Amino acid sequence: MHGIDHQTGLSGSLETLCGQGYGAKSYRMMGVYLQASMITSALFSVLVSLLWLYSEPLLVFLRQDPEVSRLAAVFLRYSIPAQFAYGLIQCTLRFLQTQSVVMPLVAFSLLPLAVHVGITHAFVNCLGLGFAGAAMSTSVSLWLSFLMLAAYVMLSDMFKDTWGGFTAEAFRHVLPGMKLAIPSAVMVCFEHWSFEILVLLAGLLPQSQLSTSIIAMCENTEAISYMITYGFAAVISTRVSNELGARNVAKAKKALTVSLALSLVLGAAFLLLLGLGHEVWVRLFSNSEAVVSAFASMVPLLIGSVVLDSTQGVLSGVARGCGWQHLAAWTNLVAFYIIGMPLAVLFGFTLGFQTKGLWMGQICGLLFQNCVLLFITLRTDWEKLDLTMIDKENDFVC
Repeated sequence: MHGIDHQTGLSGSLETLCGQGYGAKSYRMMGVYLQASMITSALFSVLVSLLWLYSEPLLVFLRQDPEVSRLAAVFLRYSIPAQFAYGLIQCTLRFLQTQSVVMPLVAFSLLPLAVHVGITHAFVNCLGLGFAGAAMSTSVSLWLSFLMLAAYVMLSDMFKDTWGGFTAEAFRHVLPGMKLAIPSAVMVCFEHWSFEILVLLAGLLPQSQLSTSIIAMCENTEAISYMITYGFAAVISTRVSNELGARNVAKAKKALTVSLALSLVLGAAFLLLLGLGHEVWVRLFSNSEAVVSAFASMVPLLIGSVVLDSTQGVLSGVARGCGWQHLAAWTNLVAFYIIGMPLAVLFGFTLGFQTKGLWMGQICGLLFQNCVLLFITLRTDWEKLDLTMIDKENDFVC
């Protein structure tokens, strides 16, 4: 659900604050930061809800098909409760991840997923609610997931030091927390929105239905592969922030090296899977021979973007762990909107490469993003960074 990427980004501030707080043993403040981040998430959810309520005329203004715009607007309106729950979930997940709590999160994800299948079937098929039913079932499942996580945090003795209960002190940390939360949201949204814009641009190409389908399939394939990469990103963000908080720079660097190696292995695995099994994969989306043939021609480009996305995911995790969200946000702005998107238009429309050209532009943006983030990571004096971040904790954590 790219429409709620801002929630994932906003919670990224906790990867810095809670991660370094846990490493520095400033446990009480972690619960305060969690509540402050939840308040921030709720405020932005209200703003986005207003946009979703008027999404139909906006999509029509962007020259999208009127019927598609109407159905998309129906789905978004009924998804409004889901984005509030999703934001609260993301905050809670970051709070738990920075304490290296993993297996309970897996359990609390699988159970709502199992329930979600039944709820969706009931709403869409049994009650005949269609698109609205799909959105409503998502809202129910996400709120169920959040309530389970909240109960776990409040009732478990494991968090007696990091969760001290509700406090009005959290409101004093909302604005300081936004100094990390907003750049974190921007860095996530800039990249993910660029993929969404590609779908809109594909709708302007000749044979727009085929072009839109191909770009959407490539985007979904990329997103699925990134789900695994994001796990590595969460690990490296947690490890780097914890070790910097504890002043263990050497261990932070070692975690970075291991995570980058794992991301390259993941990229190689997807290279083999897509190269050998792309026809099986594409038929999960469509049996149209035109779609199958067009997707096959995109596979080499898609492999390249998946590999680049794997490495940038880890480097972005390092950025969040170190508190470099503002640098990553500027990098993503330049990479995707000053380099990637203009090149996509050039290759796709001016030079006539169509869907391939659109994706080539995106690859150029990803390549630039990787190079800049890697340069920042390698050229930074980690010893000096460690002292800098501990100084910042005197403002935020202590």
